[in-house]
Order: sequence, then structure tokens, then C-alpha cells
Amino acid sequence: MKGEAAPERIVLEMTGTDRTRFLQGQVSNDVSDCAGRLVYTAMLNPQGKYLADFFVTDLGDKTLIDAHESLAPGVEKRLSLYKLRADVQVRNSGLHVQRGTGPAPEGAFADPRHPELGWRAYTATPGTTPDTDWDAIRVTHCIPESGVELIAMKTFILEAGFERLNGVDFRKGCYVGQEVTARMKHKTERRKGLTTVRIAGEAPPGTEILAEGRMAGTLFTRSGDKAIAFLWFDRAKSPLQAGDATLTWPGDA
Repeated sequence: MKGEAAPERIVLEMTGTDRTRFLQGQVSNDVSDCAGRLVYTAMLNPQGKYLADFFVTDLGDKTLIDAHESLAPGVEKRLSLYKLRADVQVRNSGLHVQRGTGPAPEGAFADPRHPELGWRAYTATPGTTPDTDWDAIRVTHCIPESGVELIAMKTFILEAGFERLNGVDFRKGCYVGQEVTARMKHKTERRKGLTTVRIAGEAPPGTEILAEGRMAGTLFTRSGDKAIAFLWFDRAKSPLQAGDATLTWPGDA
């Protein structure tokens, strides 16, 4: 299989007869039927704030969870802690993540977040060194990354675009953080969130964005003359300033 390695990922393996029912009550998306496909989802705290995001697929005798390496231990610990007497076992599968944007090889799954993100596959051996500019794809389509735009105990998934990225289901029933997420869904207007902006000049990720001297957001991943930013929309009157850089939003960003 020809693919690019995703070395910062860990694939957990869930087994046991109760695994699907149990996981369904822990995550933001419907994972009750994810055989033959990937489901993108998140784990939240009771206040509705993001803890981790990952991909899920069911292989018949086990469920795979594809998470960032910085989040996987916490996901494993949380699932093990809350399983109580359920027949569920969680461990590191030892599999490697491959991804690509060309024709999908046999056994690969389409990335459910956006067609431009191509496919993902799980193999016993790692793939080749990545050469795709994944940040350029993410910035163009405003797709947040674990530990970058998605910040544990701070991010709300709807402000991060999870509805647009097919990462949340509003009909699946209860899960941890569901009530807060549902209330945010039915707000008449979303006042802040991630968006793509135009940028000229230099500013590192994490730089505060100012509008007429007032805090209006934070700059995140940049690619060329575009960047992902978290903005308070009612304050974000162009031109915006981030360090030595000038930002425009929404304009033609």
C-alpha cells in the first residue's frame, strides 16, 4: 500500500460485546454503525468542552480509534475508567496510520471531514515520509488540528466547525457534554469561532488578534497568505492586527 505515514497518531483497539453501546454514550457523533467507514467524533467534558477528537471504525470483532498521540493515553484512560462493568477492553493496537490524497488503496477509508483530506488506512507497518502539504489543505478549508486549534478544556466543538466537518450528530441521544452542545446549536447567532483569514506580514501562531486595539481573537496555523484564526465575529472589523501582520476577514479569505 502506497501512503504517507501519520507518525503522530496512535490507534487504540476496543473489544468486548458492549463496546459499541458504551462508546456511543461517550462521544459526539453516532458510532452505532461505522463498519466499512470512518466516523469523526469528539469526547467532551460535562461542561461541553473538548477533551479529544478521533476517528472510529468497526472491523467486526473490534473497533479502532485513531487519535493524536498526545490525546490517545487520555482517551484510553477515560474509556477504561467509565466502562464500569461493561464488557469493554481498550489497548494500543500497534497499528500505523497512513493517509493520502490520491486514489484510495484497498482497505482505506475516506476522511469524513472533507473530500480534500483524502483517505486514511491502518496497517502493520508505517508508510513513507509525508510530502503532502496538509496544513495548506487545513487552512484553505478551515479544518482544525488536535492540540493546535483544538485545545483541551477550552474549545467548544461547534465553534471549531464540527457540524460542518461531520463530527457531531444532534439526533443520536445522550452523551457527555450533549446538553451544552445542543444549546449552542440552537442559539440564534454564533458570536465566535474558527475561520480562515487573509494575512500579510509576520506573526507566530498564538499571537493575539486586535481590532482597533481591542482583543478580537487568536492566530493559529498559517499557510501562504491564509491562516486559521479564532475570532469574536462582532469585534472582527477589518483590518485586524496580529503582531506585525495585517489580517482581513471575511473579505475574500
